[in-house]
Amino acid sequence: MPKYKLFYFNLRGRAELARLCFVAAGVEFEDVRIPADNWPQVKSTTPHGELPYMEIDGIRVTQSLAIARYLAGEFDLFGSSTLERLRIDEIVELVEDFRKGFVNYYREQDATKKKQLMDKFEEDDIPKYLAIFSKLLSDNSSGYLIGNKLSLADLALYDVMQYPLDQSPALFDNYSKLRDHRNRIETNAKIQDYLQTRPKSAI
Repeated sequence: MPKYKLFYFNLRGRAELARLCFVAAGVEFEDVRIPADNWPQVKSTTPHGELPYMEIDGIRVTQSLAIARYLAGEFDLFGSSTLERLRIDEIVELVEDFRKGFVNYYREQDATKKKQLMDKFEEDDIPKYLAIFSKLLSDNSSGYLIGNKLSLADLALYDVMQYPLDQSPALFDNYSKLRDHRNRIETNAKIQDYLQTRPKSAI
């Protein structure tokens, strides 16, 4: 088994999907969390001056989704056929489109623009994407998004919903499929222990 080291800030952020892949697969990795105060000194030592990055037996690779997709392929989290892999990729991209909505308003510094972006996310993006994800679950009777086992798509959806649910705990009240799916992930024996002990962060 290769030696894995994952480098990121002490946040869920862009590294959490990779962390969830490791956890779901039961594969050991070193979770290197860099304090924000240390970033100016650390930045020049990273590939391309950004986080996250991962070391695989000392080989350094970047880009959060590339890392997650690699791990999914290694850990049997990428479906059982090339078609399932394509559909998992499709959902991962949908998740990223949804993520952009709240990342944009979270990062915006201008109060007026921030309010506009927040309103758009709450009034347009949330209903649109929750309906999409709910239908995907309804179309597949297994309780997972694709196929009959846990995949990268399920982990990506679980991860992206954490921030909106933190802001609005009743978000899934009218989306039973999404609520049941989240419960399925949270009660996974391997993932459950990690969720109870992982550091808390806003994002």
